[in-house]
Amino acid sequence: MSLSSINASAATLTKNRTEGSVAPSSGMCVTCVDGCIGMCEIGKSAYRGHEVIYPQPFGVITTAGEKEYPVDYSHFNIMGSTVGAYGIEADSDKAIFPAVDLEVVIGNDKGIKFRYPWIIPGIGSTNIAKQNWEGVAIGSALAGTGLTIGENVVGMDPEAVIKNHRVVDTVDLKHRVQLYKDHQRDGYGAIIVQANIEDTRLGVHEYAIEKLGVECVELKWGQGAKSIGGEVKIRDLEKAQMLQERGYILLPDPSDPVVINAFERGAFKEFERHSRVGMVSEELFAKRIEELRKAGARYISLKTGAYRPADLALAISFASKYELDYLTVDGAGGGTGMSPWRMMNEWGIPAVYLHSLLHNYAKYLADKGRYVPPLILAGGFSLEDHIFKGLALGSPFVKLIGMARSPLAAAMVGKTIGRAINDHQLPVYIERFGQSRDEIFITAASLRRELGDTEFEKLPTGAIGLYTYYERLAHGLRQLLAGARKFSLEQTSRDDIVALTEEAAKVSGIQYVLDVDKDRVEGILNG
Repeated sequence: MSLSSINASAATLTKNRTEGSVAPSSGMCVTCVDGCIGMCEIGKSAYRGHEVIYPQPFGVITTAGEKEYPVDYSHFNIMGSTVGAYGIEADSDKAIFPAVDLEVVIGNDKGIKFRYPWIIPGIGSTNIAKQNWEGVAIGSALAGTGLTIGENVVGMDPEAVIKNHRVVDTVDLKHRVQLYKDHQRDGYGAIIVQANIEDTRLGVHEYAIEKLGVECVELKWGQGAKSIGGEVKIRDLEKAQMLQERGYILLPDPSDPVVINAFERGAFKEFERHSRVGMVSEELFAKRIEELRKAGARYISLKTGAYRPADLALAISFASKYELDYLTVDGAGGGTGMSPWRMMNEWGIPAVYLHSLLHNYAKYLADKGRYVPPLILAGGFSLEDHIFKGLALGSPFVKLIGMARSPLAAAMVGKTIGRAINDHQLPVYIERFGQSRDEIFITAASLRRELGDTEFEKLPTGAIGLYTYYERLAHGLRQLLAGARKFSLEQTSRDDIVALTEEAAKVSGIQYVLDVDKDRVEGILNG
């Protein structure tokens, strides 16, 4: 295991000159030579400065942390059994893995229903989200899962109409909401609109509820994998000035004549747009919940990140006291958006640690008879075994797993394959499966049958890619649950997983593998 300092990464397009010989404490080359052109982060910072803080190439990537933590979800294994079945009759002809029920119902009125136990917990104003929204929105809606529109979408929309610092009309947010709604089936899924401090000041939630018919809104405390607000790059002076007028922090100041002159001369090519950090207090929180309910919000949730334990306690305590419909907690080590990259490595409480604390706090409240909202875990989840482990570790309080980076990846791959099909330039790796979307995407036949030829042909391949990825997750998760003899999600429990190390057991409260079933084993052997 390595926790060494990183001074070079694909995230910042940097590398060490002596890649095989790096000082573990500093990340510097063991021999730093006078005359080196500066390929590492320190060297590149000597001529590009603060630009090297951010992941690159900007706008076409998602980013996550590289740091290896002492305990992560790979330090747990899933338990299976040969005995019995839960949630279904213990009959070999009935207890088959396709019979596993993955549906989830949440919300105080039990009105939010998902076909699968996962959700995209927030992708917003970044270019990577906007460029792949068709795939993400349509794919999520068809699959019957949740999708959260992240922060700053309205503020970043140059066509949004804002009067007296309040939004009265939009193009981008309206399109994002409607695209999802147009493809929902049988009442499954939900489109959620998130708001940070700038969005709240602009009245985004009120607009979404009143004008767009959005039922689910989410408050956001800070970030997930990052300590401060989101950041994007702006290459247009007028847009930078517009965003500054809308209340965002722009660096350097696009209203400063010296800065304007420097930009026009080409001294620098882009501005940074930053969001403010929020200030949490119970008084303001309670007031905002009341405002949203009066505005007509049917469901209200809160998302928080990898902040210190006292902040996590505040989040679940407020969510309990004000009876929110769910709470999302995002651990360090994940990450999707355009924000300081080293922060993803060195900031916050890693996922397993944070999720274990959350379980402890939820149990404390439950033992005192207090309401515990449905919990959603996020932070580096991507495949079915991760989903199983997260649901088990947080049982019985965790109902969904939040993933953003992996669904984006699936949508991007689907989109790329579609372009390659249209350009007749399929790589050999893909071409071996066929030449058309019907041959390449394994879910194409079922989607065509369900939607009909006309609607299927309209689907962007990004949406088919996400839908197909979700189909794989569901198939794999059903197999894992059937192996554990759990045929509905309500049957999952913390003893469905074991800790492989004593440290993982200590952190999580999950039993160490050699301690599992001790009492039962003794009874069996003595029987």
